[in-house]
Amino acid sequence: MKSASAAKQNLTVRLDRRTIQQAKRIAAERNSSISAVVAERIESLVGERAAYEQAKRRALELLDQGFHMGPVPPFSRDELHER
Repeated sequence: MKSASAAKQNLTVRLDRRTIQQAKRIAAERNSSISAVVAERIESLVGERAAYEQAKRRALELLDQGFHMGPVPPFSRDELHER
């Protein structure tokens, strides 16, 4: 959740006219503005990246810890090649 005092800043984006026309239609279908649609997409991308980085860190921590798979019974070389 965003804090009420979170500062907002404007961003200028240059797009092809055809892209802008299509974006206007998409925004209208969502009862929104192009600015709100773009802001939502960027915030979603940033959130996905943060979630990915967190999952990656956790996976690397688990790999560093290793996994205990129980005792390994001793096999002779011949037994291993029979299977």
